[in-house]
Amino acid sequence: MPSFMLILLLCFSFSASAKLVSHNPEPARYMQVTEDADIWGQIGNKVITVGNVRAGQIIAVVPGVEDYSAFNFGFGKAWIDKGHLGTLRGNEQVEDSLGDLNKPLSNQNLVTWQDTPMYNAADNKSAPFGTLAANLRYPIISKLKDRLNQTWFQIRIGDRLAWISSLDAQEDNGIPVLTYHHILHDEENSRFRHTSTTTSVRAFTNQMSWLRDQGYTTLSMYQLEGYVRNRMNLPARAVVITFDDGLKSVSRYAYPLLHAYGFKATAFIISSRIKRHPQPWDPKSLQFMSISELNEIADVFDFQSHTHFLHRVDDARHPILLSRSYDNILMDFRHSRRALSQFNSHVWFLSYPFGGYNDKAVQAAEDAGFHLAVTTVRGKVKPGDNPMLLKRLYILREDSLEQMSRIISNQPQG
Repeated sequence: MPSFMLILLLCFSFSASAKLVSHNPEPARYMQVTEDADIWGQIGNKVITVGNVRAGQIIAVVPGVEDYSAFNFGFGKAWIDKGHLGTLRGNEQVEDSLGDLNKPLSNQNLVTWQDTPMYNAADNKSAPFGTLAANLRYPIISKLKDRLNQTWFQIRIGDRLAWISSLDAQEDNGIPVLTYHHILHDEENSRFRHTSTTTSVRAFTNQMSWLRDQGYTTLSMYQLEGYVRNRMNLPARAVVITFDDGLKSVSRYAYPLLHAYGFKATAFIISSRIKRHPQPWDPKSLQFMSISELNEIADVFDFQSHTHFLHRVDDARHPILLSRSYDNILMDFRHSRRALSQFNSHVWFLSYPFGGYNDKAVQAAEDAGFHLAVTTVRGKVKPGDNPMLLKRLYILREDSLEQMSRIISNQPQG
C-alpha cells in the first residue's frame, strides 16, 4: 500500500486502532524486520512517517490497523507493514538489558533536525538500528559519554534499546509559548505605541510568516499539557501562540492571518468583559470581543480563562489577586470557567492576570479544576515543569526576525 494511503487510513482509524492496541488480549511479541521498512506514528494531530527500521532488527509488535502492526514509540505508538515482519530466525533473540528496557522515560527529550541514525550500541561503528525522521521530539532514557567524551542518548523503540549520537541530535530545551495582547496598525496607534503589550500588524504578520516559512506547528494548550506530563509525541518545530485579555483587535487583525496560515492559538479571556454586542471599531480605546465575535473566531482560537473579576490592580498598581483571600480567588476562577463554558466545554487552562500569583492563587487554580496555568515569567516550557507555573516568551514589535529566531530556536535560554 502506498504510504499516503496508509497515512489516510491511520488518520481516519487512529482512535479505533488505539483502542484495539490497548485492549487487545494478545501480548506483544518480538518479530524480525525482514527488509528495511518505513514506520509511521502520530506526532501531534498528524500521522506521518517517523523513520525506518533496518532489516534484521527485532521489535515487539501487537496487531494494529488491518495490514499493519503497532509498537511502542516514545509516548505513543507507531506502525509497520506486517509484510516486512517475520518470525525470529534460528537463535536470534533480544539481548538488551531488562534493567534498561524497564527504566522509566525521563523528563528529557532529544530533537531531530534531519533524518537521524539510530545504532544498536553507543558507537557509530555498531550495527544501525534505523533512523528517526527529521522534526521529532523523542524521549531519552539516559545519557552516557564514550571513550572520546562524546555524549550518546539512550532511547527505547519497539521495546528495544537504541542509541543516538549527540552529533546527530540535540537535547530538547523546551517549547516556546508566545504571549500577545493587542495588535494595531502603526498609523492608527496613537495611544499604545509605547506599551510592550501592543504589537504592530506588520510585526505580527512578519513573525507569523517566519513561523510558517520555518515549518513550525502551532500547538494547543491540550497538546502542551501532553508535553509537560510526558504523554504525547510532538514535532521539534513547535510553538504555542497565546493572547491575553480578549481584545477586539485579536478578531480584527490576528484571526484572518492565523486562519490563512492554518495556525491555532489560545485566547485567555477576561470573562466579565465579554460584550453582548460588537462595538464599533475604535483604535484609541481598549475594546473587548463580543459573544458573536468570539464565536466567529472559534475555528482558530481555543478560549481559556484570564479570570472573571480579578483582572485589576490596586492603588499601588499591584495585581489585586495578590491581596484576595483563597476563597475569593477560588470563587472567581470557578465563575470564569462557568462563564466560558458557553464557548468551550473544556476550560482547563488559566493565565494569571498581569502574571501575578502567590501560593493561594496556585492552590485555588488547582482546586478550581485547571490543568495548567501560565505566568509572565520568561522562559520555555519543559516536561516536568510545575504545571501551575509555566513560563512564556514575548516577541516585541521592535524585535528583528533574527532575534525571534534566537528566542524561538532550540538554544538554551539565558
